Amino acid sequence: MEKEQTRTRSRERTRAKVHVYTEHYTTARVFTRAVESMRYTLTQERQNRLASVPRVFHPELGEGTSENWNIVDPGDEPFRTQSLNVHFVTVQAGGRNDGHGHQNEALFYVLEGHGYEMHDGVRYDWSQGDAVAVHNDCVHWHNNADDNNRAVCLVMKPKAMYLFLGLWQQGKVGTVPEDDSGLEPPTDWIVAKPEGDELLPKVLTPNDTPWEWTPQGYVRRLAGAGVPLRIKATDAYLQEIPGGSRSGKRWQMADEVVYVRDGSGYSLHWDVDVEITDRYHARIAKQPTRWEWNKGDVVWIPHNTVVQHFNSDASKPVTLVAAQNRIYQYIGYSRVVHLENAPEYDAQKVGRGKVAV
Repeated sequence: MEKEQTRTRSRERTRAKVHVYTEHYTTARVFTRAVESMRYTLTQERQNRLASVPRVFHPELGEGTSENWNIVDPGDEPFRTQSLNVHFVTVQAGGRNDGHGHQNEALFYVLEGHGYEMHDGVRYDWSQGDAVAVHNDCVHWHNNADDNNRAVCLVMKPKAMYLFLGLWQQGKVGTVPEDDSGLEPPTDWIVAKPEGDELLPKVLTPNDTPWEWTPQGYVRRLAGAGVPLRIKATDAYLQEIPGGSRSGKRWQMADEVVYVRDGSGYSLHWDVDVEITDRYHARIAKQPTRWEWNKGDVVWIPHNTVVQHFNSDASKPVTLVAAQNRIYQYIGYSRVVHLENAPEYDAQKVGRGKVAV
């Protein structure tokens, strides 16, 4: 009885403050973007986007208190994708952002600083190089434990997909039903999750997954099937390309967002068209387009593209942080076609007899 009275008083205090969190924008926020055409096919729309949208761009990391700095969003002009939302989060020295919750998960990679999360009342510490899971339906905020320097994180999340599926219930701490007189007492949301889900790790340190030579190159997985991190809908990895070398050349159906953490180089993209006769046939471009990039740039690899990355500096490696929406793995596109292996992978295979795949 006393516990329920405490909960009731807490809800009443929260309801009294709810107006503080009512936000209005000068222009409408685009949560998911319509895909429209006056024709049966979207062929022309796709061709226009591939021809006109820059695939390398340099997002600005601004200064400020608990700011989100957009990288990829459904409301972008020009529009690229809504399979992933990607942005920076900066937390000022010694500060924290507003507590909030959303039904979509979020994966972030710590670029600078050290701090900790508060997730559903539990603390999780993180440092530069860690990957951190904000699980879906998590009440959370980010805290900077350094009183002298900012913390910067790269956030990758399939938010638009969750919203398209009707998972809209989100808000800052203080969100309550306007009138709960017709509602039952609160039930912990976690009953809708798989048993033991809350026991999965929330922070992945650099020692938790190995660097491996794969056909794509030298890779360390940050999120994906089998990775010990509480992330269900995003695949992410680090890739290091040795000086003067290149990645594997692969054909993938999922689009991908790649952040250049260190180094400079370029990517070759072979666009893939379709021929539909008795069955689907891929028609891969004979000549690729070339996209130069430097540290701090973002590379967008469109859907259904053949891609290969090159390190243009012979003296030092390139480090990339890449992510894509895992849904492609579940809807029939689980196979990546390796058209050419990274040269070091073939050398390792010849020299040692076996290499991790």
